[in-house]
Amino acid sequence: MRVYLSHGSLSFPGYFGERALAALREHADVVRNPGVEELRDEALAAAAAGCDAIIAYRGSPGTAATFAAAPQLKAFLRCAVDISTVDVTAASERGILVTQATPGFVDAVVELGVGFMVDLARGVSRSVLEYRAGGVAQPRPGLQLSGATLGLVGYGRIARRMAEVARALGMGVLAYDPHGGTHSLAEVLSGADIVICLALSTPQTRHMMGAEAFAAMRRGAFFINLSRGELIDEAALEAALDSGHLAGAAMDVGSAPDQMPLPRLAARPDVIATPHIGGLTPAAAEHQAMDTVRQVAALAAGRLPDGAVNAAQAYRLFKPA
Repeated sequence: MRVYLSHGSLSFPGYFGERALAALREHADVVRNPGVEELRDEALAAAAAGCDAIIAYRGSPGTAATFAAAPQLKAFLRCAVDISTVDVTAASERGILVTQATPGFVDAVVELGVGFMVDLARGVSRSVLEYRAGGVAQPRPGLQLSGATLGLVGYGRIARRMAEVARALGMGVLAYDPHGGTHSLAEVLSGADIVICLALSTPQTRHMMGAEAFAAMRRGAFFINLSRGELIDEAALEAALDSGHLAGAAMDVGSAPDQMPLPRLAARPDVIATPHIGGLTPAAAEHQAMDTVRQVAALAAGRLPDGAVNAAQAYRLFKPA
C-alpha cells in the first residue's frame, strides 16, 4: 500500500511526528510532502499520484478538485476529528473512503480553557502587558473561580471534562446543548459568570452566540470560545465588549483563515487570543496520528477501518487493482 502524508515540514512535527511516521512505515510505503506549503486541489492529487490513500492535515482539504484528479485514490484519511475540510459528498461520488480520527485533545483543550478562565478572572495578561510596557501594573479585584458559575454552551466530551475540572475548583456548572442538555440556553447565559462555547459547528449553530445571546449574559461576565469561529457573531461580541456589558473574552479560534482568531479582536486589551493551539500538544497530536496509522493498517489488511464516514459509498476499496 502507498500513502501520501500531506503534512508539510512546518506542520509535521506538531501534528504527526516521527513516532507515528515510523509506525506508519510498518504498514505502507510513505510518500511525504517535502515542502513548507500545504498542497490542495489538483496540486495535492498530483503529489499523491499513484497513492492509495492520503493522510491529510487541515491545510490540505479534501476538495472535489482533488478527488476528480486522483483516479487511483481509494481513501482520504483526515488526521483529526474535524472533517469540515472534506467534501464528503464529492468523495462518495468518486467512491473514495473518508475517515476521521477520534478526539485525543480533550484534556489539552480543557487545560487551555482553565488557563483562559484564570487569566480573565484575575487579569494576568493585562498586568503582564502593563509591566512590559514599562509601567507599573495596578492591582484590581478579580473574580474567584471557587464559588463562581461556569456556563457551558455545548455538552460533548470536552465540555463534560471541563465540567469535572470546574467542579473540582469549586465552581457551579450550568450546561446547555443544542441536541439536549440539562439547562436551557437562557438559564446558562443569565446564570454564569463565565460562558465557554464548546458546541458543534453545524448550519443550525452558526452565529448562535450573537447580539441576543451576549445581551442575555450577566453584565461583567466573561466569554470564551474554544469551538469554532463560525459559532460566534464577532461583530456582536465586539459590540458587547465595547459597551462594557462583557468584561472580557478569550478565544482560540475565529473567522480568520485556518480558524484563527480575528486579528482585530485579538488585539484588544480586553481579549486573550491564542492561534488555534487548543489541541496542540504532542500527546494529543500523536493520539490522532496513531489513529490514522491504525486505519492504514486496516486498509492494508483488506479491512474497513474504524472512523469510516462513508463506507457504503467507498466502492473503490472493493475494486480489483
